[in-house]
Order: sequence, then C-alpha cells, then structure tokens
Amino acid sequence: MPELPEVTALAADLDGRLKSRVIERLSIVAFSALKTFDPPVDALHGLTIAGVTRHGKFLDISAGDLHLVVHLARAGWIRWRDTPPPPPNGRLGKGPLAARLVLDDGSGLDITEAGTKKSLAIYVVRDPADVPGIARLGPDPLDTGFTEEAFAAILAGQGRAQIKGVLRSQSLIAGIGNAYSDEILHVAK
Repeated sequence: MPELPEVTALAADLDGRLKSRVIERLSIVAFSALKTFDPPVDALHGLTIAGVTRHGKFLDISAGDLHLVVHLARAGWIRWRDTPPPPPNGRLGKGPLAARLVLDDGSGLDITEAGTKKSLAIYVVRDPADVPGIARLGPDPLDTGFTEEAFAAILAGQGRAQIKGVLRSQSLIAGIGNAYSDEILHVAK
C-alpha cells in the first residue's frame, strides 16, 4: 500500500511531468473507482494542470478550479506513458486499469489497481476538502508545525491507546499506514 513516502515521491514526480500540461481527457474504465458525479469527469477536459500535491495518502492533481483526487488504496499505482497507449482490451473494469488521463500530446498516465479486491478511489471535486477522507485528516508529519511536542500531545490525548493504532489513525496523523507504523515502532524500540 502506498504510504506517505511513496505518495510524496509520486506527487513530486507527477508535478514535474504534469504542471502546465493540458488535459485532453480522463477516461474512467472501472466505474466503481469513481466516487463523485458532480462536477462530471469531462469538466476536466481542456483544463491546464496547475500542479500535483498530496494530502496524507491522497494525490491531488489541480486543474483550473477543479481537483482530480486519487486514493491508491492497497494495490493502486500510477504508470506514466510517454506515447499514446493502446485502447484498453478485455472487459472494462475487470483488469488492473481503473482510469486513464491523456494529455494534449498523447502522453499521460494510467491509474491501475492490482488484485481482485478493488478499493482505489477517484474523485473530481472543486475543493479537496470535499473528499471525506481528506476532510478527516489529522496533521501531516512532514509539515514544519508537526514537532515532537505536537506528536507528544497527540499521544497524550489518546490515553492508553496502542501506539500503532494512533500512528495509523488518519484522523490523528495523516499518511502513515501499517508498514511505516511497524518501521517507526521498530526504530523506537
């Protein structure tokens, strides 16, 4: 599952590739991945991408006054394509391809999810806070305001809760999942 470090690196890479590029289209292949209907997906068509950022484990591609927000869930990833990809084959929504973002020069990216348990989520919103998971996020551990004192206050506020559960709770600390909570606890031993 992509967590804070992977999503941070992915956002930085995509920001370099996508900033100032024009969206030709966003094609949703796995309709179960699309979690919003207003604004419609085609409202992104023709918009210039302002940048790519991250909110916890959510990617945010900002274009015009809209945001394409992606949560990669357990097995999602984004694959860059320099050349126009072939049309999806097989039954739509049954393979790993969830959506395809095509830019004005034919390049773009595929949003994919491996496995049979599909939980990848795609949102088209006017404000990232319209995504329920983003609205509930706690402080970001990479923000300058997230200090040792702030972390201690979060822990103290949870009483006798298990530290791993506190680390993984997105409403308390954004972006840390199972893998990195284990690593943090191992280093802290």
